[in-house]
Amino acid sequence: MRDAESTNFMQHADANLPRPNAVSRDALARYLSDFLDVRRFKDVAPNGLQVEGSALVHKIVTGVTANEGLIEAAIAAQADTILVHHGLFWKGDDPRIVGFHKKRISYLLSKNINLFAFHLPLDAHAEVGNNAQLARRLGLTVMGATGEADLVLYGQLGSGIPVRPAVLAAFCARHFGNRVALYTSSVGNVQKIAWCTGAGGSLLRDAIDAGAEAFITGEISEHHIHVARESNVTLITVGHHASERDGPRRLGEHLAAKFKVTSEFIDIDSPL
Repeated sequence: MRDAESTNFMQHADANLPRPNAVSRDALARYLSDFLDVRRFKDVAPNGLQVEGSALVHKIVTGVTANEGLIEAAIAAQADTILVHHGLFWKGDDPRIVGFHKKRISYLLSKNINLFAFHLPLDAHAEVGNNAQLARRLGLTVMGATGEADLVLYGQLGSGIPVRPAVLAAFCARHFGNRVALYTSSVGNVQKIAWCTGAGGSLLRDAIDAGAEAFITGEISEHHIHVARESNVTLITVGHHASERDGPRRLGEHLAAKFKVTSEFIDIDSPL
């Protein structure tokens, strides 16, 4: 091969290789599937790559929900990949690509942006998961897990000293803001605490069966108040969205450190 041809060949070949600050989309997809152990979950949403974009990933924007605001913010941030907890596709949803759904997808496709979404796997992961991050934020010591796919963690405050329900709620408010609500209070102080981020009310009975004296979650349904009240369990909500910000953020930081890519968390707030 002549020198000029050799040079052109190498330049063309190099153009198809990931740069030092990039990872291939497919390699990232495989890594995330293994790291989050996606195969062990029966979920109501597809976990992994939901919309295919750029073959190379240089910048990841993480967020809670794949809404129009987050997609626009990611475009402004010149990201080629978005990673969220709540994606675009859910079991039982209208499958038609119309209205706001069409708009979100068209934004992604027009800018060649990948969309990854991880629902239950990102709740449950022992290192970067939403439940693990809530424990880290509140200083809770994890002593075990229960419920479907171990989605409920239980333990105690780091000090191990029993506290009044109102004090525990105030402590949560210090970390999660004024959306924290104390719905029921147990008789006496609480020591054993269980928690599940997001809409964890459906797992309240698992927490009760595990002997929890208090249950912290993102949001509940009306009947959960009666179950907690009649079970003498303190029930605290901190907001669905607020309880699930730390998982995507931490996962993005993990990927940035491992693959030397850029990660930025963008919070598009929700009052729930």
